[in-house]
Amino acid sequence: LLLISPRCSHRIPRMLRAAALTISIGSACGFSVNFFNKPSIGRDVRAGVVALNMIDCHGGAHLSVEQKKALRETAELVARSGKGITACDEGPGTIGDRFEKVGIVNTEENRRLYRQMLFTNPVGSDYLSAAILDPETIFQRSDAGEPFPSLLMSQGIVPGVKPHLKVATLPGAGGATVMQGLDSLGTRCRSYYEAGARFAKWRSPLVIKDGDISDLAVRTNMEDLARYALICQSEGLMPIVEPDISLQGDYDLETAIRVNVKVQSHLYKAMLDHGVYMEGTTLKPNMVNPGKSCQRKYTAEELGEATITVLRRCMPCAMPGVNFLSGGQSLEDAAARLNAINRAKGNSPWNLSFSWSQALQLPLLELCKKNPPGSPLPLKEMSELLSKELAMAGAAARGEYHPAPGQGDHIPPAKAAVVA
Repeated sequence: LLLISPRCSHRIPRMLRAAALTISIGSACGFSVNFFNKPSIGRDVRAGVVALNMIDCHGGAHLSVEQKKALRETAELVARSGKGITACDEGPGTIGDRFEKVGIVNTEENRRLYRQMLFTNPVGSDYLSAAILDPETIFQRSDAGEPFPSLLMSQGIVPGVKPHLKVATLPGAGGATVMQGLDSLGTRCRSYYEAGARFAKWRSPLVIKDGDISDLAVRTNMEDLARYALICQSEGLMPIVEPDISLQGDYDLETAIRVNVKVQSHLYKAMLDHGVYMEGTTLKPNMVNPGKSCQRKYTAEELGEATITVLRRCMPCAMPGVNFLSGGQSLEDAAARLNAINRAKGNSPWNLSFSWSQALQLPLLELCKKNPPGSPLPLKEMSELLSKELAMAGAAARGEYHPAPGQGDHIPPAKAAVVA
C-alpha cells in the first residue's frame, strides 16, 4: 500500500515505478521493504508519503544453509567439553620480546620450532579443541613439510588465525583504543581460509577508568567486533569475539560485574543488528575479576559466581561456548578461577573453557633461563611441562581441578606483598 498526498498525485506513476524497483531489488538481495517506518537505507520520497526501507539482514540470512552448517559445526568443535584453545597468535615482535628476555634468539626458524613443539604435544589432542595462529605461523610447515593447519586438523585440533592488525588510539576518548584491520579483512580472511584456517579471533582491549568505560569506547569497539564477525562468516571463518577488559585499576567486583554486563550487552546487540549468525560464533572474554589494585579480598568462588552472573544476565544461549582469556593471570590462578566458574555454572547452557597464551607459555619460556644466552630451545623439557599444564587446564575446564587453599583468590596488593 502506498499513501499518496493529493499534492503528489501527478507523481504517482514515477513513485510506483520506484517502489516496484525497490521491492524487486530488495527481494533479489534478501531484504524486506517497509513503507511505513523511517528508512535506515534509502530516503523518503516526501515526508509522510512513502518510506522505502531495506531491513537489516537477520541471523545470517545472507548465508547459505551449507555455510551456516559449517560455521555452527566449527563453533561446536571449539566448544567440546574439557578441551580449550591454545593461543599461539603472538606476532614476531611480541614473541621476540619474550624470547629475548630468556636468552633465545628471535629468528623465524626458532619461532617455527617453538610453535611446532606446541602443536605436537603428545597429550595435546586430549585437552585442546583449537589453536589460534599468527598469520606468519599459518603459512609455516613442520619438519616433515606438513602445513601447520593440516598438522593440527589431523589431531582433531581446529586451526584458526588472528586477523586484526595494530591497536590505535581513539582520538578524544581519554586514551581509549580501537583495533585496526577491518578495511582489508575480507581479502585476508579468504587467504587464511585457503591456507586451512576455520575460525578467526579479534581482540578489542578496554580499560575501566573512574569506575566505567565510556559509551563511545564501548560502542566503537563492539560495533567493530560485530563487523569483523559478519565479514568472517561471509568468508567461511567462524568468528571468536574478544572483548578484553583490562585488570588495570582498583575497581571492585561489583563494578566489574556492571561494566562487563554493559560491554557484553552492547556486543550481542551489535552482532544481532549486523545479522551475525550467533550459533556460528564463540565468545572469548576476560574472567570477571576486580582490578589488580583493588583493596578488597575476594575468593576464587566469588569470582566464579561473578563471571557466571554476567553471562546469565546477557549472553545469548545460541552461542555454544565461552573460552576465557588469561589476561596476565598466572596459570595457577587462572586454573583455580576457571574451575570455580565451572563449579558455579549450574544449568547454564554454554561450554566454559580456556583460551590461554601467557598462562601456558611463560612457564615454558622460563626453562630457557638456565641455559647460556643464544642456546637452542629446550624443546623436550618444554613439551613435558606443557603436558602437565594442559592436564591442569583440562581439569579446570571440567570443574575437576583441585587448587591449593587460597589459590585463585584476589589478594589486595599490600597484603600480597606481606605474604610474599
